[in-house]
Amino acid sequence: MKITFLGGGNMAGALIEGLLAQDFDPRSITVIEVDSAARDKLAAQHRVRLVDAPGAAELDSDTLVLAVKPQDMRAALAPLKGELASQLVISIAAGLRLADLSRWLGGYQRLVRCMPNTPALIGAGITGLYALPEVSDAEKERAAGVLGAVGEVVWLDQEAQLDPVTAVSGSGPAYVFWFIEHLAEAGTRLGLPRDVAGRLALQTVLGASKLAAQSAETPGALRERVTSKGGTTEAALRVFAEEELGERLMRALAAASRRGAELGEELGKGD
Repeated sequence: MKITFLGGGNMAGALIEGLLAQDFDPRSITVIEVDSAARDKLAAQHRVRLVDAPGAAELDSDTLVLAVKPQDMRAALAPLKGELASQLVISIAAGLRLADLSRWLGGYQRLVRCMPNTPALIGAGITGLYALPEVSDAEKERAAGVLGAVGEVVWLDQEAQLDPVTAVSGSGPAYVFWFIEHLAEAGTRLGLPRDVAGRLALQTVLGASKLAAQSAETPGALRERVTSKGGTTEAALRVFAEEELGERLMRALAAASRRGAELGEELGKGD
């Protein structure tokens, strides 16, 4: 398999690193990147082919990964309009809908849209994927292999489901970072040294996540297991319930999901 990346930013770099870690031949990877600094960074990290513009050689690939910024995508795809033959096209650009990508590519339909998240940068990501009907099962397996190089993948039945995926896992790392910040700050305000509170908060979230991932029990069951009647955990969770934190989280994620749909509309405007 030969892969061409249109764009050589952080997520493209993570995918390349993940593929190479699985013994993918670096000579089969081409990156089209207009920014010289980004090309120099990739050249220092990986022995892949780097070019500044698409040409016949770059289009002679099995798979084309669209990894430029969403706001730059329309211009980046202009030279490719009407030039694709049978490549599988995988978009990792947040918010951009397949109908718009297809239009910008002259009606091309062999498209997969993905929503990865930033833990992919350390190989611990999860990606939601949706494919148009024109994508074969073999091509879907290929797309899962590319994104699976940096973590887990889940397939979706409807493209619209990528908006809640964005709200839950795409933006989710920011919520976790926010929680770690506030957990550490609370520890500091309760009298702990700031560095100790920070270590306690970070390791607690890391350890709890690992425990949940490795346990056969649900997170709810694990929560109940550590919540003794009349104990300290129950006291804290009672305040969470009184403050309706679960409902507030639901409203926050609903806002993120709505914003994802709005961005799709905004980014897809025009020819």
